Amino acid sequence: MASIVFNVALGRLAQYADLPAAADSLIMVPLAAAGLPNDATMRDYATLAAVKAGATEQTSLGRKTLANVTVTVDNAADRVAIDCDDVTWTATSGAAIGAVVICYKPDTASVDSAIIPLTKHDVAMTPDGTNFTLSISDFARASSAA
Repeated sequence: MASIVFNVALGRLAQYADLPAAADSLIMVPLAAAGLPNDATMRDYATLAAVKAGATEQTSLGRKTLANVTVTVDNAADRVAIDCDDVTWTATSGAAIGAVVICYKPDTASVDSAIIPLTKHDVAMTPDGTNFTLSISDFARASSAA
């Protein structure tokens, strides 16, 4: 589950996860552990470019496009759950990661200033040359009290 939801994405998670445009996607961006800003600071970033101005992208692992994203409305539990397939990095290398950010990418050609950060997840992993799979079970849930 998400550690934080970025302010710019509040109320829009399900819309973005439904991938409303023709060439859009959700991507996962690993962030280096060193120099990672606190959640109170990070949640105010409105673009991936802003996230990268405050934190360092761990580029050795690379960004991953999320596969099989599903949005499930659960009327019994009064919530929406957003899920996707697990993400695997092979032959990991580079700096330790402290978090991953899931972002909405409006188009395949979108630059970082057009990519919207949705959720940040605390992840502690030090690359050691082996494969690393991040198990995902509902990366975000939204609910309201009646």
